[in-house]
Amino acid sequence: MPWNEVLALACIGSFFVLLFLGVPVALTLAISGFFFGWLGFGTTLFNLLPARIYGVTANYTLIAIPLFVFMGVMLEKSRMADELMEVIGHISGNLRGGMGLGIIFVGMLMGATTGIVGATIVTLGLLTLPTLLRRGYDKSLACGTICASGTLGQLIPPSTILILLADILGESVGTLFAAAILPGLLLTGILAAYMLIVGMIWPDKVPPIPLEERRALPTRVLLMKVLKVGLPPIALIIAVLGSIIGGIAAPTEAASMGALGSILVAAVAGRLSWRTLVETVHSTARITAMMFFILICSQVFALSFRGLGGERLVHDAFSMVPGGTTGVMIFMLAIIFVLGFFIEWIEISYIVVPMFLPLMQAGGIDLVWAAALIATVLQTSFLTPPFGWALFYLRGVAPPEVTTLDIYKGVVPFIGLQLIALTLVFAFPGLATWLPEAIGW
Repeated sequence: MPWNEVLALACIGSFFVLLFLGVPVALTLAISGFFFGWLGFGTTLFNLLPARIYGVTANYTLIAIPLFVFMGVMLEKSRMADELMEVIGHISGNLRGGMGLGIIFVGMLMGATTGIVGATIVTLGLLTLPTLLRRGYDKSLACGTICASGTLGQLIPPSTILILLADILGESVGTLFAAAILPGLLLTGILAAYMLIVGMIWPDKVPPIPLEERRALPTRVLLMKVLKVGLPPIALIIAVLGSIIGGIAAPTEAASMGALGSILVAAVAGRLSWRTLVETVHSTARITAMMFFILICSQVFALSFRGLGGERLVHDAFSMVPGGTTGVMIFMLAIIFVLGFFIEWIEISYIVVPMFLPLMQAGGIDLVWAAALIATVLQTSFLTPPFGWALFYLRGVAPPEVTTLDIYKGVVPFIGLQLIALTLVFAFPGLATWLPEAIGW
Protein backbone atom coordinates (compact mmCIF):
# COMPACT_ATOMS: atom_id res chain seq x y z
CA MET A 1 0.00 0.00 0.00
CA PRO A 2 1.40 3.45 -0.95
CA TRP A 3 2.67 5.60 1.93
CA ASN A 4 0.09 8.34 1.37
CA GLU A 5 -2.76 5.85 1.64
CA VAL A 6 -1.31 4.61 4.94
CA LEU A 7 -1.37 8.22 6.14
CA ALA A 8 -4.99 8.57 4.95
CA LEU A 9 -6.01 5.57 7.03
CA ALA A 10 -4.02 6.90 9.99
CA CYS A 11 -5.80 10.23 9.58
CA ILE A 12 -9.18 8.54 10.04
CA GLY A 13 -7.88 6.42 12.91
CA SER A 14 -6.45 9.40 14.76
CA PHE A 15 -9.78 11.22 14.38
CA PHE A 16 -11.57 8.49 16.33
CA VAL A 17 -8.79 8.15 18.91
CA LEU A 18 -8.87 11.88 19.68
CA LEU A 19 -12.66 11.79 19.73
CA PHE A 20 -12.73 9.05 22.36
CA LEU A 21 -10.10 10.92 24.39
CA GLY A 22 -12.62 13.75 24.72
CA VAL A 23 -11.07 16.30 22.35
CA PRO A 24 -13.79 18.57 20.85
CA VAL A 25 -14.87 17.36 17.43
CA ALA A 26 -13.89 20.50 15.52
CA LEU A 27 -10.36 20.41 16.97
CA THR A 28 -10.14 16.67 16.30
CA LEU A 29 -10.84 17.29 12.62
CA ALA A 30 -8.29 20.10 12.38
CA ILE A 31 -5.52 18.30 14.33
CA SER A 32 -5.84 15.06 12.33
CA GLY A 33 -5.98 16.94 9.03
CA PHE A 34 -3.05 19.26 9.72
CA PHE A 35 -0.77 16.58 11.18
CA PHE A 36 -1.15 13.89 8.53
CA GLY A 37 -1.42 16.39 5.69
CA TRP A 38 1.90 17.87 6.84
CA LEU A 39 3.50 14.41 7.03
CA GLY A 40 2.43 13.72 3.46
CA PHE A 41 3.07 17.05 1.74
CA GLY A 42 4.65 19.46 4.20
CA THR A 43 3.11 22.92 4.05
CA THR A 44 2.47 22.77 0.29
CA LEU A 45 -0.96 21.18 0.55
CA PHE A 46 -2.30 23.87 2.86
CA ASN A 47 -1.67 26.65 0.34
CA LEU A 48 -5.03 25.52 -1.07
CA LEU A 49 -6.80 25.83 2.28
CA PRO A 50 -7.71 29.58 2.28
CA ALA A 51 -9.40 29.35 -1.11
CA ARG A 52 -11.23 26.18 -0.08
CA ILE A 53 -12.53 27.70 3.17
CA TYR A 54 -13.55 30.90 1.41
CA GLY A 55 -15.35 28.95 -1.31
CA VAL A 56 -17.41 27.05 1.28
CA THR A 57 -18.21 29.85 3.71
CA ALA A 58 -19.01 32.37 0.95
CA ASN A 59 -21.81 30.13 -0.34
CA TYR A 60 -24.89 32.39 -0.50
CA THR A 61 -27.25 29.55 0.45
CA LEU A 62 -25.60 29.11 3.85
CA ILE A 63 -26.87 32.56 4.89
CA ALA A 64 -30.18 30.74 5.46
CA ILE A 65 -28.70 28.82 8.41
CA PRO A 66 -28.42 31.69 10.95
CA LEU A 67 -31.82 32.99 9.85
CA PHE A 68 -33.50 29.61 10.39
CA VAL A 69 -31.65 29.22 13.70
CA PHE A 70 -32.95 32.64 14.77
CA MET A 71 -36.47 31.57 13.84
CA GLY A 72 -36.14 28.40 15.87
CA VAL A 73 -34.72 30.04 18.97
CA MET A 74 -37.33 32.80 18.92
CA LEU A 75 -40.17 30.28 18.64
CA GLU A 76 -38.67 28.26 21.45
CA LYS A 77 -38.72 31.31 23.69
CA SER A 78 -42.31 32.08 22.71
CA ARG A 79 -43.25 28.76 24.40
CA MET A 80 -45.53 27.79 21.55
CA ALA A 81 -45.42 24.13 22.64
CA ASP A 82 -46.94 24.83 26.05
CA GLU A 83 -50.31 26.06 24.78
CA LEU A 84 -50.34 23.72 21.79
CA MET A 85 -50.06 20.70 24.10
CA GLU A 86 -52.99 21.90 26.21
CA VAL A 87 -55.16 22.53 23.16
CA ILE A 88 -54.43 19.17 21.48
CA GLY A 89 -54.89 17.31 24.76
CA HIS A 90 -58.37 18.80 25.22
CA ILE A 91 -59.34 18.23 21.59
CA SER A 92 -58.38 14.55 21.95
CA GLY A 93 -61.13 14.16 24.55
CA ASN A 94 -61.44 10.65 25.94
CA LEU A 95 -58.93 9.20 23.47
CA ARG A 96 -56.25 7.16 25.23
CA GLY A 97 -52.87 8.41 24.11
CA GLY A 98 -54.27 11.84 23.24
CA MET A 99 -51.53 13.67 25.10
CA GLY A 100 -48.94 11.48 23.36
CA LEU A 101 -50.46 12.40 20.01
CA GLY A 102 -50.24 16.02 21.08
CA ILE A 103 -46.50 15.67 21.71
CA ILE A 104 -45.97 14.03 18.31
CA PHE A 105 -47.85 16.73 16.40
CA VAL A 106 -46.27 19.53 18.42
CA GLY A 107 -42.87 17.96 17.68
CA MET A 108 -43.77 17.92 13.99
CA LEU A 109 -44.86 21.58 14.07
CA MET A 110 -41.77 22.63 16.01
CA GLY A 111 -39.60 20.65 13.62
CA ALA A 112 -41.22 22.46 10.69
CA THR A 113 -40.77 25.86 12.31
CA THR A 114 -37.49 25.53 14.18
CA GLY A 115 -35.47 22.65 12.73
CA ILE A 116 -33.39 22.52 15.95
CA VAL A 117 -33.53 19.10 17.59
CA GLY A 118 -31.96 20.10 20.91
CA ALA A 119 -34.28 23.07 21.38
CA THR A 120 -37.37 20.97 20.56
CA ILE A 121 -36.50 18.14 22.96
CA VAL A 122 -35.56 20.49 25.80
CA THR A 123 -38.76 22.47 25.30
CA LEU A 124 -40.97 19.37 25.14
CA GLY A 125 -39.14 17.82 28.11
CA LEU A 126 -39.54 20.87 30.32
CA LEU A 127 -43.15 21.59 29.41
CA THR A 128 -44.71 18.16 28.92
CA LEU A 129 -42.81 15.44 30.81
CA PRO A 130 -43.87 16.54 34.33
CA THR A 131 -47.48 16.87 33.10
CA LEU A 132 -47.47 13.41 31.51
CA LEU A 133 -46.07 11.81 34.65
CA ARG A 134 -48.62 13.62 36.81
CA ARG A 135 -51.42 12.31 34.60
CA GLY A 136 -50.26 8.70 34.86
CA TYR A 137 -48.31 8.15 31.66
CA ASP A 138 -45.71 5.37 31.68
CA LYS A 139 -42.31 6.97 32.32
CA SER A 140 -40.42 5.12 29.59
CA LEU A 141 -43.14 5.67 27.00
CA ALA A 142 -43.35 9.39 27.82
CA CYS A 143 -39.56 9.77 27.49
CA GLY A 144 -39.44 7.84 24.21
CA THR A 145 -42.29 9.87 22.74
CA ILE A 146 -40.61 13.17 23.60
CA CYS A 147 -37.23 12.08 22.20
CA ALA A 148 -38.71 10.69 18.96
CA SER A 149 -40.98 13.70 18.42
CA GLY A 150 -38.14 16.11 19.10
CA THR A 151 -35.96 14.57 16.40
CA LEU A 152 -38.56 15.13 13.67
CA GLY A 153 -36.80 18.46 13.07
CA GLN A 154 -33.91 16.51 11.53
CA LEU A 155 -36.11 15.46 8.64
CA ILE A 156 -39.02 17.88 8.33
CA PRO A 157 -38.09 21.11 6.48
CA PRO A 158 -36.66 23.65 7.07
CA SER A 159 -34.05 21.31 8.56
CA THR A 160 -30.54 22.77 8.62
CA ILE A 161 -29.14 19.38 7.65
CA LEU A 162 -31.03 19.59 4.35
CA ILE A 163 -29.43 22.97 3.67
CA LEU A 164 -25.95 21.53 4.24
CA LEU A 165 -26.72 18.41 2.20
CA ALA A 166 -27.90 20.61 -0.66
CA ASP A 167 -24.50 22.32 -0.60
CA ILE A 168 -22.57 19.04 -0.42
CA LEU A 169 -24.60 17.16 -3.04
CA GLY A 170 -24.98 20.09 -5.42
CA GLU A 171 -28.80 20.04 -5.28
CA SER A 172 -31.13 22.95 -4.70
CA VAL A 173 -32.44 23.54 -1.18
CA GLY A 174 -36.02 23.69 -2.44
CA THR A 175 -35.68 20.25 -4.06
CA LEU A 176 -34.44 18.64 -0.85
CA PHE A 177 -37.11 20.40 1.21
CA ALA A 178 -39.77 19.01 -1.14
CA ALA A 179 -38.16 15.54 -1.02
CA ALA A 180 -38.25 15.42 2.79
CA ILE A 181 -41.91 16.39 3.26
CA LEU A 182 -43.49 12.99 2.49
CA PRO A 183 -40.91 10.95 4.47
CA GLY A 184 -41.39 13.37 7.38
CA LEU A 185 -45.17 13.01 7.27
CA LEU A 186 -44.81 9.23 6.90
CA LEU A 187 -42.69 9.00 10.04
CA THR A 188 -45.09 11.27 11.94
CA GLY A 189 -47.97 9.02 10.91
CA ILE A 190 -46.11 5.88 12.03
CA LEU A 191 -45.41 7.42 15.44
CA ALA A 192 -49.05 8.48 15.82
CA ALA A 193 -50.31 5.02 14.82
CA TYR A 194 -48.01 3.43 17.40
CA MET A 195 -49.39 5.73 20.11
CA LEU A 196 -52.96 4.75 19.23
CA ILE A 197 -52.04 1.04 19.25
CA VAL A 198 -50.47 1.42 22.70
CA GLY A 199 -53.69 3.09 23.86
CA MET A 200 -55.71 0.07 22.70
CA ILE A 201 -53.38 -2.64 24.04
CA TRP A 202 -52.06 -0.98 27.22
CA PRO A 203 -54.63 1.73 28.09
CA ASP A 204 -53.17 2.27 31.57
CA LYS A 205 -49.91 3.54 30.04
CA VAL A 206 -51.58 6.45 28.21
CA PRO A 207 -54.67 7.69 30.11
CA PRO A 208 -56.72 10.60 28.69
CA ILE A 209 -57.10 14.03 30.29
CA PRO A 210 -59.65 13.70 33.15
CA LEU A 211 -63.23 14.54 32.21
CA GLU A 212 -63.50 17.24 34.91
CA GLU A 213 -60.48 19.05 33.51
CA ARG A 214 -61.85 18.92 29.97
CA ARG A 215 -65.23 20.28 31.07
CA ALA A 216 -63.53 23.14 32.89
CA LEU A 217 -62.50 24.62 29.52
CA PRO A 218 -65.58 25.86 27.57
CA THR A 219 -65.81 24.96 23.88
CA ARG A 220 -65.76 28.60 22.80
CA VAL A 221 -62.57 29.27 24.74
CA LEU A 222 -61.01 26.11 23.28
CA LEU A 223 -61.84 27.20 19.73
CA MET A 224 -60.31 30.62 20.36
CA LYS A 225 -57.16 28.95 21.66
CA VAL A 226 -57.02 26.74 18.56
CA LEU A 227 -57.10 29.85 16.36
CA LYS A 228 -54.60 31.78 18.49
CA VAL A 229 -52.13 28.94 19.06
CA GLY A 230 -52.53 26.81 15.95
CA LEU A 231 -52.79 29.33 13.13
CA PRO A 232 -49.55 31.34 13.63
CA PRO A 233 -47.10 28.40 13.37
CA ILE A 234 -49.06 26.86 10.48
CA ALA A 235 -49.10 30.19 8.65
CA LEU A 236 -45.36 30.50 9.24
CA ILE A 237 -44.75 27.01 7.82
CA ILE A 238 -46.81 27.78 4.72
CA ALA A 239 -45.06 31.11 4.22
CA VAL A 240 -41.53 29.68 4.56
CA LEU A 241 -41.82 26.27 2.89
CA GLY A 242 -44.45 27.32 0.38
CA SER A 243 -42.33 30.21 -0.88
CA ILE A 244 -39.26 27.99 -1.29
CA ILE A 245 -40.94 24.93 -2.81
CA GLY A 246 -43.20 27.09 -4.97
CA GLY A 247 -40.21 28.93 -6.39
CA ILE A 248 -41.43 32.30 -5.12
CA ALA A 249 -38.42 32.98 -2.89
CA ALA A 250 -34.86 31.71 -2.54
CA PRO A 251 -34.03 29.83 0.68
CA THR A 252 -32.27 32.85 2.16
CA GLU A 253 -35.21 35.12 1.36
CA ALA A 254 -37.69 32.64 2.83
CA ALA A 255 -35.48 32.24 5.91
CA SER A 256 -35.56 35.99 6.46
CA MET A 257 -39.37 35.84 6.20
CA GLY A 258 -39.31 33.05 8.78
CA ALA A 259 -37.12 35.07 11.15
CA LEU A 260 -39.46 38.05 10.88
CA GLY A 261 -42.47 35.76 11.22
CA SER A 262 -41.09 34.22 14.41
CA ILE A 263 -40.88 37.71 15.94
CA LEU A 264 -44.52 38.32 15.00
CA VAL A 265 -45.57 34.94 16.50
CA ALA A 266 -43.78 35.81 19.75
CA ALA A 267 -45.48 39.21 19.75
CA VAL A 268 -48.93 37.66 19.21
CA ALA A 269 -48.23 35.27 22.09
CA GLY A 270 -47.38 38.28 24.28
CA ARG A 271 -43.85 37.02 24.94
CA LEU A 272 -41.78 39.43 22.88
CA SER A 273 -39.49 41.67 24.90
CA TRP A 274 -36.12 43.34 24.50
CA ARG A 275 -34.54 40.69 26.75
CA THR A 276 -36.03 37.88 24.65
CA LEU A 277 -34.72 39.46 21.46
CA VAL A 278 -31.20 39.89 22.91
CA GLU A 279 -31.13 36.30 24.22
CA THR A 280 -32.31 35.03 20.83
CA VAL A 281 -29.57 36.94 19.00
CA HIS A 282 -26.91 35.64 21.43
CA SER A 283 -28.09 32.04 21.09
CA THR A 284 -28.25 32.35 17.31
CA ALA A 285 -24.71 33.74 17.15
CA ARG A 286 -23.39 30.96 19.40
CA ILE A 287 -25.09 28.12 17.48
CA THR A 288 -24.12 29.54 14.08
CA ALA A 289 -20.50 30.11 15.13
CA MET A 290 -20.28 26.51 16.37
CA MET A 291 -21.65 25.15 13.09
CA PHE A 292 -19.35 27.23 10.90
CA PHE A 293 -16.28 26.49 13.05
CA ILE A 294 -16.92 22.77 12.56
CA LEU A 295 -17.50 23.39 8.86
CA ILE A 296 -14.15 25.20 8.54
CA CYS A 297 -12.24 22.54 10.50
CA SER A 298 -13.82 19.81 8.40
CA GLN A 299 -12.30 21.45 5.31
CA VAL A 300 -8.82 20.89 6.77
CA PHE A 301 -9.61 17.21 7.28
CA ALA A 302 -11.25 16.83 3.86
CA LEU A 303 -8.37 18.56 2.04
CA SER A 304 -5.74 16.34 3.69
CA PHE A 305 -7.74 13.14 3.26
CA ARG A 306 -8.38 13.81 -0.42
CA GLY A 307 -4.79 14.95 -1.02
CA LEU A 308 -3.46 11.74 0.54
CA GLY A 309 -5.55 9.65 -1.84
CA GLY A 310 -8.23 8.79 0.68
CA GLU A 311 -11.02 9.27 -1.83
CA ARG A 312 -9.50 6.70 -4.19
CA LEU A 313 -8.90 4.39 -1.26
CA VAL A 314 -12.57 4.60 -0.24
CA HIS A 315 -13.66 4.00 -3.83
CA ASP A 316 -11.48 0.89 -4.15
CA ALA A 317 -12.58 -0.46 -0.78
CA PHE A 318 -16.29 -0.07 -1.41
CA SER A 319 -16.09 -1.46 -4.93
CA MET A 320 -15.69 -4.80 -3.15
CA VAL A 321 -18.96 -4.38 -1.21
CA PRO A 322 -21.48 -6.95 -2.54
CA GLY A 323 -24.77 -5.81 -4.02
CA GLY A 324 -23.51 -3.10 -6.36
CA THR A 325 -24.88 0.40 -5.82
CA THR A 326 -27.61 -0.94 -3.52
CA GLY A 327 -24.96 -2.54 -1.31
CA VAL A 328 -22.96 0.69 -1.27
CA MET A 329 -26.06 2.68 -0.20
CA ILE A 330 -26.86 0.21 2.58
CA PHE A 331 -23.24 0.27 3.76
CA MET A 332 -23.14 4.08 3.74
CA LEU A 333 -26.37 4.32 5.73
CA ALA A 334 -25.04 1.76 8.23
CA ILE A 335 -21.84 3.77 8.71
CA ILE A 336 -23.81 7.00 9.20
CA PHE A 337 -26.10 5.24 11.68
CA VAL A 338 -23.15 4.01 13.77
CA LEU A 339 -21.27 7.31 13.60
CA GLY A 340 -24.43 9.03 14.78
CA PHE A 341 -23.90 7.32 18.16
CA PHE A 342 -20.75 9.35 18.73
CA ILE A 343 -20.53 12.54 16.67
CA GLU A 344 -22.81 15.33 15.45
CA TRP A 345 -24.61 15.26 12.12
CA ILE A 346 -22.62 18.27 10.89
CA GLU A 347 -19.33 16.35 11.01
CA ILE A 348 -20.93 13.24 9.52
CA SER A 349 -22.31 15.31 6.66
CA TYR A 350 -18.93 16.83 5.81
CA ILE A 351 -16.87 13.67 6.33
CA VAL A 352 -18.88 10.64 5.22
CA VAL A 353 -21.14 12.06 2.51
CA PRO A 354 -18.30 13.56 0.38
CA MET A 355 -16.49 10.19 0.57
CA PHE A 356 -19.48 8.38 -0.92
CA LEU A 357 -20.55 11.12 -3.33
CA PRO A 358 -18.32 9.94 -6.24
CA LEU A 359 -19.61 6.38 -5.76
CA MET A 360 -23.22 7.54 -5.80
CA GLN A 361 -22.64 9.66 -8.89
CA ALA A 362 -20.83 6.81 -10.68
CA GLY A 363 -23.64 4.40 -9.79
CA GLY A 364 -26.34 6.73 -11.11
CA ILE A 365 -28.03 7.01 -7.68
CA ASP A 366 -30.65 9.74 -7.38
CA LEU A 367 -29.02 12.24 -5.01
CA VAL A 368 -32.38 13.65 -3.94
CA TRP A 369 -33.43 10.20 -2.75
CA ALA A 370 -30.02 9.72 -1.11
CA ALA A 371 -30.40 13.01 0.78
CA ALA A 372 -33.79 11.93 2.17
CA LEU A 373 -32.29 8.61 3.31
CA ILE A 374 -29.31 10.31 4.94
CA ALA A 375 -31.54 12.75 6.84
CA THR A 376 -33.78 9.89 7.98
CA VAL A 377 -30.95 7.70 9.24
CA LEU A 378 -29.28 10.62 11.01
CA GLN A 379 -32.55 11.27 12.79
CA THR A 380 -32.65 7.62 13.87
CA SER A 381 -29.11 7.75 15.24
CA PHE A 382 -30.08 10.66 17.49
CA LEU A 383 -32.12 8.21 19.57
CA THR A 384 -29.69 5.32 19.85
CA PRO A 385 -28.17 4.49 23.27
CA PRO A 386 -25.71 4.96 24.76
CA PHE A 387 -24.62 8.20 23.04
CA GLY A 388 -27.73 9.42 21.21
CA TRP A 389 -27.83 13.19 21.57
CA ALA A 390 -31.59 13.26 22.10
CA LEU A 391 -31.13 11.13 25.22
CA PHE A 392 -28.65 13.60 26.68
CA TYR A 393 -30.89 16.56 25.92
CA LEU A 394 -33.82 14.95 27.75
CA ARG A 395 -31.66 13.68 30.62
CA GLY A 396 -30.61 17.26 31.30
CA VAL A 397 -34.19 18.47 31.90
CA ALA A 398 -35.97 15.33 33.16
CA PRO A 399 -37.37 15.26 36.74
CA PRO A 400 -35.32 13.34 39.36
CA GLU A 401 -37.75 10.40 39.39
CA VAL A 402 -36.93 9.67 35.71
CA THR A 403 -33.78 7.56 35.44
CA THR A 404 -31.40 7.24 32.52
CA LEU A 405 -32.56 3.62 32.15
CA ASP A 406 -36.16 4.86 31.76
CA ILE A 407 -35.06 7.06 28.87
CA TYR A 408 -33.01 4.30 27.24
CA LYS A 409 -35.86 1.79 27.49
CA GLY A 410 -38.34 4.33 26.19
CA VAL A 411 -36.55 5.05 22.91
CA VAL A 412 -36.04 1.41 21.85
CA PRO A 413 -39.47 0.93 20.18
CA PHE A 414 -39.19 4.33 18.52
CA ILE A 415 -35.82 3.39 17.01
CA GLY A 416 -37.59 0.42 15.45
CA LEU A 417 -40.36 2.67 14.12
CA GLN A 418 -37.85 5.03 12.55
CA LEU A 419 -36.01 2.11 10.94
CA ILE A 420 -39.36 1.03 9.46
CA ALA A 421 -39.75 4.52 7.95
CA LEU A 422 -36.16 4.36 6.63
CA THR A 423 -36.85 0.95 5.05
CA LEU A 424 -40.00 2.25 3.36
CA VAL A 425 -38.19 5.28 1.89
CA PHE A 426 -35.38 2.96 0.73
CA ALA A 427 -37.79 0.47 -0.85
CA PHE A 428 -40.03 3.14 -2.41
CA PRO A 429 -37.84 6.01 -3.70
CA GLY A 430 -40.95 7.77 -4.96
CA LEU A 431 -41.72 8.82 -1.39
CA ALA A 432 -38.76 11.20 -1.74
CA THR A 433 -38.74 11.94 -5.45
CA TRP A 434 -42.43 12.25 -6.32
CA LEU A 435 -43.08 15.74 -4.92
CA PRO A 436 -39.96 17.40 -6.43
CA GLU A 437 -40.86 15.88 -9.81
CA ALA A 438 -44.53 16.85 -9.47
CA ILE A 439 -43.72 20.52 -8.92
CA GLY A 440 -41.04 20.53 -11.61
CA TRP A 441 -37.89 20.81 -9.52
